[in-house]
Amino acid sequence: MAERRAFAQKISRTVAAEVRKQISGQYSGSPQLLKNLNIVGNISHHTTVPLTEAVDPVDLEDYLITHPLAVDSGPLRDLIEFPPDDIEVVYSPRDCRTLVSAVPEESEMDPHVRDCIRSYTEDWAVVIRKYHKLGTGFNPNTLDKQKERQKGLPKQVFESDEGPDGSNYQDEQDDLKRRSMSIDDTPRGSWACSIFDLKNSLPDALLPNLLDRTPNEEIDRQNDDQRKSNRHKELFALHPSPDEEEPIERLSVPDVPKEHFGQRLLVKCLSLKFEIEIEPIFASLALYDVKEKKKISENFYFDLNSEQMKGLLRPHVPPAAITTLARSAIFSITYPSQDVFLVIKLEKVLQQGDIGECAEPYMIFKEADASKNKEKLEKLKSQADQFCQRLGKYRMPFAWTAIHLMNIVSSAGSLERDSTEVEISTGERKGSWSERRNSSIVGRRSLERTTSGDDACNLTSFRPATLTVTNFFKQEGDRLSDEDLYKFLADMRRPSSVLRRLRPITAQLKIDISPAPENPHYCLTPELLQVKLYPDSRVRPTREILEFPARDVYVPNTTYRNLLYIYPQSLNFANRQGSARNITVKVQFMYGEDPSNAMPVS
Repeated sequence: MAERRAFAQKISRTVAAEVRKQISGQYSGSPQLLKNLNIVGNISHHTTVPLTEAVDPVDLEDYLITHPLAVDSGPLRDLIEFPPDDIEVVYSPRDCRTLVSAVPEESEMDPHVRDCIRSYTEDWAVVIRKYHKLGTGFNPNTLDKQKERQKGLPKQVFESDEGPDGSNYQDEQDDLKRRSMSIDDTPRGSWACSIFDLKNSLPDALLPNLLDRTPNEEIDRQNDDQRKSNRHKELFALHPSPDEEEPIERLSVPDVPKEHFGQRLLVKCLSLKFEIEIEPIFASLALYDVKEKKKISENFYFDLNSEQMKGLLRPHVPPAAITTLARSAIFSITYPSQDVFLVIKLEKVLQQGDIGECAEPYMIFKEADASKNKEKLEKLKSQADQFCQRLGKYRMPFAWTAIHLMNIVSSAGSLERDSTEVEISTGERKGSWSERRNSSIVGRRSLERTTSGDDACNLTSFRPATLTVTNFFKQEGDRLSDEDLYKFLADMRRPSSVLRRLRPITAQLKIDISPAPENPHYCLTPELLQVKLYPDSRVRPTREILEFPARDVYVPNTTYRNLLYIYPQSLNFANRQGSARNITVKVQFMYGEDPSNAMPVS
């Protein structure tokens, strides 16, 4: 073993772990803490804090109560104390769209239910913060304000952004070729290249009064005036805010809550006519989203039968209320897309036989041959009269068709007239959309289908259109579900549609489609309540159709709505022995098992 050198003999051989153990046993706490406490004085070894015990944070509220601020009144006192006039609570009256409130009376209610109901009727409590703009959570540069500031600003175009123009660029190239020496042949940065740059460059504009003696104050004043001329009022606000390493929550002042409406569409049903008229036909409208595979609106039922056809159902149908006579509907679409269809379904009075057998006369007989088939038509009318007398309360599916909504909207929006008349034939091979011009307009103009782009999904600015649907599809008895309907709607958008092979039912349905006005007259809510501006209760109303959004809508529920929609999908008797004929389904609210315990739900 080699001898240790002189300087190494004086080095301590104590291990670091032994040093830490020695210090920990001597102080039983943090050395730095004991050092700080010894400076203050009056410390005892019993007040040491063990290294393994966590220290609770200081309760700020208790500390402020026990240690009042020792700050004299002065100019900086407002920076420490909470401003007394920062928050102000203002009560704003709640607006009601309808003439009569939809909220029930509070006379016979449970106290808990009464408190819940009052949340739809009480005034809004608006909290106004006077110094909100001075906080770090306030961000005045919203996206809408940025767009508003950028309106009217000239577009900045730099030389590096400009592409070479075809004609000018060719003239410059020809001019350079005529020169004795080309710039491209000269080394970049050389003396010769600088000469070419000077010869080809345009002279700068002369600076007026450059050599005049002008006081510095006058120069500063002129520079200040030039900076203020054509200067944007919020110049620095145009620059986007930089990305923050530790972003904080930006709290904006919310608007007063109100009832949510999507893009609103007004549909007016004008007429429905078949080749033969032997029985009443009932129609309904609804919106479907093929991509989401959802029904996005409730059904709108309308009656376009003549008085003669309505007379066949008088023994079963009570006198119609004015609310059931609507032929116009306002649909709301929160998420418009290219996959939205307006589906029209037709129903007839229940009768004996299959749906195909019941629809056969409408596909065989024509209006022009009515005189030849007079006896057959009279027999059909007699049979229809018997079914209306016996089964006038019951309905059966008859036919259906669909309108690709965004095709109509985009086509009508591209026209140059105030209104459009479009004929839709579902039986055409190519599914073309043709336009009928006025007599003063010569020729036809084809309307191309639009399948992409957000502009085509705008339902607020297209021109009103009158549609004529000429063909309907016969309803098949084994394809009545919504899943089958989604398949048919998806197939309608394909060039080789399977539906075009089907034999159509010839009819003529005329409807108007236009953007809904902001405040329509004679309008009813989904609860059949009259919306304000309803001068005459005897006028045929317009129904607001409740939307079933395809996706969630994150808005507060501010409107009292007590509606329940029940749509029976199917009734399967495949496992039941024997026949399953003359079966009806009745949905009713009951508060007991006895039949007399049925609740009157309107």
